[in-house]
Amino acid sequence: MSLWTKAQQLEGDALQQVKAVYGEHFPLEVRHFLASWIEQKILWTEIDPENPQHEQYAASLLDSLTHELQVRASSLPADQHFITKMNLVEAANNFQQRYGNNPLSLLRIIKHCLSTELKLVQQAENAGMDFGPAMSSAAAEITQQLDIMRSRTDETAEDLRRMEQEQESFALQYHECTKINAHISHLQNQPQNQTNIDLDKKLRRQKEMMEQMLSQKVTGLMQQRISLTEKLKVTLGLIVTVQGRILDEELIKWKRDQQLAGNGAKFNNNLDTIQEWCENLAEINWLNRQQIKGAERLKNKLPLDNQGVADILPQLNAQITQLLSSLVTSTFVIEKQPPQVMKTNTRFTATVRLLVGGKLNVHMSPPQVKVSIISEAQANALLKNEKLVKGEASGEILNNTGIMEYHAATRQLAASFRNMQLKKIKRAEKKGTESVMDEKFSLLFSSQFSVGGGELMFQVWTLSLPVVVIVHGNQEPHAWATVTWDNAFAEGGRVPFAVPDKVQWPFVAEALNIKFCSQTGRLLSEDSLRFLADKAFRSNNNISDYSNMMLSWSQFCKEPLPERSFTFWEWFYAVMKLTREHLKGPWVDGCILGFVRKKQAEEMLSTCANGTFLLRFSDSELGGVTIAWIGCSEDSTFLSFSFVHSEVFMLQPFTSKDFAIRSLADRISDLQHLVYLYPDICKQQAFSKYYTPFTDAQPNTNGYVKPMLVTQIRGFAGGSSLPPTPQAMFQPQSPDANSVVGENMNG
Repeated sequence: MSLWTKAQQLEGDALQQVKAVYGEHFPLEVRHFLASWIEQKILWTEIDPENPQHEQYAASLLDSLTHELQVRASSLPADQHFITKMNLVEAANNFQQRYGNNPLSLLRIIKHCLSTELKLVQQAENAGMDFGPAMSSAAAEITQQLDIMRSRTDETAEDLRRMEQEQESFALQYHECTKINAHISHLQNQPQNQTNIDLDKKLRRQKEMMEQMLSQKVTGLMQQRISLTEKLKVTLGLIVTVQGRILDEELIKWKRDQQLAGNGAKFNNNLDTIQEWCENLAEINWLNRQQIKGAERLKNKLPLDNQGVADILPQLNAQITQLLSSLVTSTFVIEKQPPQVMKTNTRFTATVRLLVGGKLNVHMSPPQVKVSIISEAQANALLKNEKLVKGEASGEILNNTGIMEYHAATRQLAASFRNMQLKKIKRAEKKGTESVMDEKFSLLFSSQFSVGGGELMFQVWTLSLPVVVIVHGNQEPHAWATVTWDNAFAEGGRVPFAVPDKVQWPFVAEALNIKFCSQTGRLLSEDSLRFLADKAFRSNNNISDYSNMMLSWSQFCKEPLPERSFTFWEWFYAVMKLTREHLKGPWVDGCILGFVRKKQAEEMLSTCANGTFLLRFSDSELGGVTIAWIGCSEDSTFLSFSFVHSEVFMLQPFTSKDFAIRSLADRISDLQHLVYLYPDICKQQAFSKYYTPFTDAQPNTNGYVKPMLVTQIRGFAGGSSLPPTPQAMFQPQSPDANSVVGENMNG
């Protein structure tokens, strides 16, 4: 079932959200009539609209889309409504006019529309509601509270309107009463004839009645003011609660999940939902602030005796202004983080977004965002002083300014930095065993703007996740150790960028598991994690339970492993890199045990048939994988008799350099004495789909025949009882019996 078919089956609010993302910028009719074409032809999950390198694809997409629309419109059946055909043709023309000079904008819009559909459909599927509206209890509660606050805001707006009418009515009656008083005063100076006496009595009766009415109105106005003030106070209390929940819980959780995603954890990016909440909050805050100011204006226009009731309107005004300020400054977030391991003179990207920018019309005077890099100490000082760092930054960044642009289709106010580059870095003085890869920096994004026609000025800033700056590729492993430890174990509200020096093993194991899975496609088994614990704690498998043991930062990536020149993390990182780049397929299939000790491998193979093999990561070679197998070996006795017995052998480890020449699967195919993958899987079944297809040796255009490398081991060339593979039949063995890799001298 297509995504569009599922989206049409959504109900209630979810269906309304789907409809809301379409409009003039991308008509719903286009989505409907080109549903299958859009989902099959557009690589929307792989293309980044913020990447200028994808502009050519976007331009091609625009041409294809307009052509498809015109074809579809002309092929509609004759009984289709004439207007529908015209709308499709008009949409095609509008696309060319609107996006011809900026095709990436169209790509951004389509990606947003499809992502919204997918998110809503997945929510419905996960909730098992047959594509009905799905919302978590927390989200539903926040939405309900926002609805309550909006209802209360509408109610107080009506109260304020009635109070203003009553006050205007009072002013008119008071003016009439003043005129009567003036008339009475005038009669006092006139001759006291019967006419004037009767008129005076009449006017005094009118005055008395009017004064009674005015007195009642004053009482009513005071009651209205007190009632309105109390209602506003209650609404502000609700705003405090809901805003705290959204900013201090939901947004903080989103930021924490974003950081964990830096280690490879799955990221439920609900920033659009949080933006929707924040936009509602911004509107409610602004309306209540205007109502409080309106109430103050009416109070100042008609001062009345408060009858001992404290005037809290100024306090409410200060509170709502602070709430609005907190909302604006807290919703300036980094949507796309810069790389956490940053190499100098290398291009990188980042995106910042103001979640309430569209609602407050900030884009009417687009603010500029500046990016600078600051040290850990500067970040600490920044948070303590709650103001921007003055003085020099800790480095120089090219292309570090950008303008926040508003995208009407997505309702997002954001600034995308596509071509930043760190030119130089200024480091702090190192102490003890500290290295440059331990030092953390952060990118500071800052801006300032006004809202309400300059009524309120805001200075906003936000810090990126910690960044480690390197100048050479060989610094990368240790830099990633620093980043991985920080991402996994940073605590909320910490002093930048403090992390614990020791962590319980289960938490370290979870971080390593997530990291390895994200890079290689498969989680580690309990046995693999046990192996890693033994290695990290330098144990010989004599500890039964690591769950309460604390692993230190030094053990993790500072202290070399016993009898080795590298640390635990360097070993783990090298294995992960090798698996990601060269062994991913077999690893995901479960063909590589990997995390097995040499002694354990020997024990496992000792009971197997000859020709059985397994693959384990080398203990002695960084980023190496070795083949362990059981085979035959000849022994001679003092009586000159010889006998054959089984023995476990270990092949010299292969590294990424070896696999760049010939893949693991092809090497296993070359070695005919390897028959069964442990415990008893035919190697053809396990690895044949990864073999390089064999082609006949044909001269190239230059007349030469290309040679092929073949893996051989002396004494094991024909150890297999199985027929040779197609590759082996056409690949004669190397004359160099001492080499692991030989050459086929075909040409």
